[in-house]
Amino acid sequence: MSLLQKLDSKKKQPQGKKKDRRNLWFEKGMAIVASANLFLVVFDLSYIPLRDFWLQRKIQVFSFKIGPIVSKGFPVPIPIPNITPFYDPIKGIEPYRDTDQYLEKVVQLQNHLIEPGLRSKEVAGILEDLRRRSGEMINTNPFLVANKTGTMEKIKNKMRQHVTTSEDSAKESFMQFWSGGNLSKNPVEELNFFNKEIRPLIETNYFRPIGENGEFVDLFGLIDFPFFILFGIEFLGRTWSLGRRHTGVSWLDAMLWRWYDLFLLIPICRWLRIIPVIIRLDQSKLIDLSAIQKQIRQGFVAEIAGDMTQVIVIRVINEAQDSIRRGEIANWLSQRDARPYIDLNNTDEVATLTKIGVQLTVYKVLPEIRGDVEALLKHHLEKILKQSQVYQGLEQVPGVGELRNQLTENLVKQITQTIYDGVNMAIEEDTVGEELFQRLIKHLMEAYGSQLQAKQTLEDVQSLITDFLEEVKVNYVERLSEEDLEEILDQTRAIGQIKST
Repeated sequence: MSLLQKLDSKKKQPQGKKKDRRNLWFEKGMAIVASANLFLVVFDLSYIPLRDFWLQRKIQVFSFKIGPIVSKGFPVPIPIPNITPFYDPIKGIEPYRDTDQYLEKVVQLQNHLIEPGLRSKEVAGILEDLRRRSGEMINTNPFLVANKTGTMEKIKNKMRQHVTTSEDSAKESFMQFWSGGNLSKNPVEELNFFNKEIRPLIETNYFRPIGENGEFVDLFGLIDFPFFILFGIEFLGRTWSLGRRHTGVSWLDAMLWRWYDLFLLIPICRWLRIIPVIIRLDQSKLIDLSAIQKQIRQGFVAEIAGDMTQVIVIRVINEAQDSIRRGEIANWLSQRDARPYIDLNNTDEVATLTKIGVQLTVYKVLPEIRGDVEALLKHHLEKILKQSQVYQGLEQVPGVGELRNQLTENLVKQITQTIYDGVNMAIEEDTVGEELFQRLIKHLMEAYGSQLQAKQTLEDVQSLITDFLEEVKVNYVERLSEEDLEEILDQTRAIGQIKST
């Protein structure tokens, strides 16, 4: 490599790193934007069910009912701004005219109690109007449009508990509550009850008009449209880039490459955007999901590994049994000469592998273990001699023991040397010997094939192999599903830890 090429390669490396860094920052930015869009989607989907909370901005703690024990608890205010005036128009929410006028009448009543007083004609007219409106509210249930019939029931129950009547009727309780006789006892306390217990429930009611599409008016699409434009441009840009960088990738293939981004462009089922958001956060390295992915894969393997293994192995065994029953062994034996064998490299791989194994044993392995072989032969030779009566008699002659050791060692060395030399001579290059060896193998296979073609022998072999495969299925394959796969996964994880360390 020339000096100019080295300098050029050094210049390319930092540029590649800078490009990867820019791409990572871009991925992080788009992941944050997608997360913000998902947050808006979740907020929009939860706004209607949680509108009472956003309106009142408080939660009721220690409120429960266990048998006869009832605890109303107490409200805890949450220091957050009131967003309902800004977001109600997005969802098409408007004040419900009847309940809104009902609360305005209560405000007028409070003002007239101060001046001119409870006995004035204005107060009497307001109370009459409130009694009429209370009856209409119970009869028509204006909370039905907002799907808050349960709130209407809470209002009636609270009023019945506060004002007891002979008929135990919510309508009669409202009539008595908005009477001059009831308010004259303690008007401040009665109005405080209404403002604390009843007004917050009535304030939660709203009206939501129906659009031309038959659905409730919802303008969230106006908020989501800028994100749609941004994600659409990004999707087209990524598709063009993938098609340009990878050969043979069509426009459709490039779109399906990042299929999960399509959820960002679909205006229905917006909650599915959690899929591309999680993937983008992981790809941009803002979060690490490798541990979760690993657990998901292992759980998936644990669920299907046993069934898949059992089905596959049984299928293979069944195919083998069917092949044997169809007589394919006999067909193979009868057509072995007629069927040509395709040799790809003009080499007999079986003979070559056998030759390599023998050469490795003779030239490399036997010299290493020759001392051990001689010691083993010497031990057995001495053991045989000790059992001989002639040798036991010669043991009494002085000097024979030393002679015996020398003779034994020489005999063992001669035996091992003779065997070693014989094996060396057998594997030396010998064209005639190789031809004789090949002819021996050929005649051996022919002899086995001709004998196996005998009808009785072939039937016995087929029957035995089929029965053996059936026993394998019963005794081993069906036990695979009973195997403790969690233990296998633990062993797999332990092996992975050993490899990593």
